[in-house]
Amino acid sequence: MKGLIFAAALSVLSLPVLAAPGHEFAFGQPAPAAKATRTVQVVLGDMYFEPGDLTVKAGETVRFVVTNKGQVPHEFNLGDATMHARHQQEMLAMQGQMDHSAMGHGSMDHSKMAGGAMKHDDPNMVMVDPGKQGELTWTFSKPGAIEFACNVPGHYQAGMVGKLTIAQ
Repeated sequence: MKGLIFAAALSVLSLPVLAAPGHEFAFGQPAPAAKATRTVQVVLGDMYFEPGDLTVKAGETVRFVVTNKGQVPHEFNLGDATMHARHQQEMLAMQGQMDHSAMGHGSMDHSKMAGGAMKHDDPNMVMVDPGKQGELTWTFSKPGAIEFACNVPGHYQAGMVGKLTIAQ
């Protein structure tokens, strides 16, 4: 019996280590900047990305240098439409946990986002304060189409979303 328990424990320990739940991505994985084979500059403006469409290759590691030229915090988030919808709900929940007296009724205090209660650390995104720069390096695993988006409440709906094609 001891041998069976030992064998079971050993087999569990030999399983591959997976990313934390909710942090597994069909389109690739985060990578260190030193592994990047290309750097892409992305500008975040108030309700737009420049460029609005990007193409990368499957297997390519891309370092995104993201500059916020807008007046409020924005994020650069890689994912599909379903992932963005889920993330938007999480952002709304974070907004609800913020001090509503500082926000007023229905208005959004963007100053509390990147440096405050809306700060979060998902491997597929970077939140950038106005006038600041952030980076995200990603290895794209297989061909397909995803989006890059800002999921700060209301920004995606206002058009702050772009198409990212992962070519063969």
